[in-house]
Amino acid sequence: MTPADLSRCVVSAVRCAVEDGELGGAAVPARVVVERTRPGGVGEYATPVAFQIAKGAGVRPAEVAEVLARRLGAVAGIERVEVTGAGFLNFSLSSVSAAQLVRDLRPVAMAMAMAVVEVPDPPSGELRERLVRAAVARIEAAQGVRPGPAVSVAPVARRDGDVLARYGADAVVWAVLTTPARETPEFCDALLVQGEGNELFRVRYAHARAHALVRNAEQLGFRPEPGEVDAPALLRALADHPLVLEAAAHHRAPERLARHLVELADALLDFQYRVLPKGDEKPSAAHRARLALAEAAGTVLAGGLALLGIDAPTRS
Repeated sequence: MTPADLSRCVVSAVRCAVEDGELGGAAVPARVVVERTRPGGVGEYATPVAFQIAKGAGVRPAEVAEVLARRLGAVAGIERVEVTGAGFLNFSLSSVSAAQLVRDLRPVAMAMAMAVVEVPDPPSGELRERLVRAAVARIEAAQGVRPGPAVSVAPVARRDGDVLARYGADAVVWAVLTTPARETPEFCDALLVQGEGNELFRVRYAHARAHALVRNAEQLGFRPEPGEVDAPALLRALADHPLVLEAAAHHRAPERLARHLVELADALLDFQYRVLPKGDEKPSAAHRARLALAEAAGTVLAGGLALLGIDAPTRS
């Protein structure tokens, strides 16, 4: 089970509990936000859905959570469900299939591409306001979410002057979108350094490396083919991507997507050295599966950058 599957399973559990009379007249949400558990938390993923529907059910959130935990504990792919605090549901999942994950990410990438094409930048307003609201609109479109009210955005500080002239468009977009909308973004010369200390550089470089791996593989006579791969950090980051998009749309927070792209890029850069054959080694099914995983990561990075309004070059 993938984390995205988990979100759908929770919605289904709520619907069944309402239909069976366990949750009274609670409204069934169209979507449920499931997010990675914070460090030190219980399990791998958590959702506050019980708080969302408790009032309609006429019971405490903890009681709603217990009802859902009983139902979800029997679902294949969910290893453990726990209720914590006043009603948070916490989950541990079975291992993710790399092959299925690669296949599942293709429609996600297509949705991101369509959102980028269909949502133009707002025509007026302060620089940061335009950038944040455009990114939020693209993320909402990618998730099929109806646009909400305008986001309240703190402007670029006057002391920073003409940031576009000093840092360039992509660096400015990255700086303003990695900062929560209500906080003032900070600019520094590290944005101009093309090296590992620059997060945007790492994300774009990882995307370019994914393309380079595919090109190099073609020269060696093989192409990507989904299969099982032992790459826990990269698999985890890719599996979380649909949930990150949902949370970014729900909270109207592009910085959540930006932070995730950094995590994904770092995992791909660590993994890249295992993809191609070494020395006299012949390409195998394992190499094709690793290449498919790297290609999927590159596609997700490109889509994520496009949602933020940043170019993703294919060559470093």
